[in-house]
Amino acid sequence: MEFSRRQFVGSAVAALGGAMIGDVGLARAEGRPQAAAGRSASEPFSYALNTSTLRGHGLDLVAEIELLSKVGYNGVEPWIQEIDAYTKGGGTLEELGRRFADAGLTVENAIGFATAMHDDDGARAKGLEQLKRDMDKVARIGGRRIAMPPAFGPAVSLDNAVQYYREALELGRSMGVTPLLELWGAHERFGPLRNGIYVTTAVGHPDASLLLDIYHLYRSGTPFDGLRQINGAALHVIHMNDYPATPEREQLQDSHRIYPGDGVAPLGDILRLLRDNGFRGALSVELFNKEYWQKSAEENARTALEKMRAAVQTALA
Repeated sequence: MEFSRRQFVGSAVAALGGAMIGDVGLARAEGRPQAAAGRSASEPFSYALNTSTLRGHGLDLVAEIELLSKVGYNGVEPWIQEIDAYTKGGGTLEELGRRFADAGLTVENAIGFATAMHDDDGARAKGLEQLKRDMDKVARIGGRRIAMPPAFGPAVSLDNAVQYYREALELGRSMGVTPLLELWGAHERFGPLRNGIYVTTAVGHPDASLLLDIYHLYRSGTPFDGLRQINGAALHVIHMNDYPATPEREQLQDSHRIYPGDGVAPLGDILRLLRDNGFRGALSVELFNKEYWQKSAEENARTALEKMRAAVQTALA
């Protein structure tokens, strides 16, 4: 599935200081964080798959669950539309939650498009109601997070975004599901990392967290060294992918995303920065590459996992 991204416009904001990482309580004597319990130092993250990666194979959610369990993933990011398709087919959300659990898969995050990032009161209220419905679905399948993307149309100011994100966070706290503020590389306001840092810092809420993506960070023009300003322990999911040397950055589309390690992204530097800043969440491969859909679904899923793990092991060896 390909998205039509808005025109890229850089927004200058100097508000990074409050987001700088402090002592996350993980430093070793040599200055590196310890790996999370049960994980090796060379693999401190878990591995998930965003089901966009399998979209072109025509599988339903049940088949995707079975495949990911067989291949060896730890987690999954299902799309809300897939969850809706499951219930429309006669299944219940509770049954779906048991399917995930029985397959050994954690629902790391759900992908929806409800947003409250609107200056129009009516549109914002409508977005919050949709977000509430989606959060209920996520909670009932055992998930605890949902993507909150920027709104289409006129971009809100950063200070207004702080207010609107706080409303979503309070709603999420009441429902046990955290909205992750998602950045889209070509978005007028919520492309650059600096703007996401501003909002999640200024909101002053303990649940505030960004949903970052290697492709989107590059597409926005954000220097990857900017990740030094992030407390990795506050991040839950990173969308894992790579990008080719051509076309030019401003011309890249979602369909250009490729397997980790097959492109020119400085994955070693990125993964070490995340590890050293305390990130111990899930790397979730998110691709929209139609060429990969010419393979079997199992080959696509297995290759994505193998290349993701290889990139981590090489970076952190």
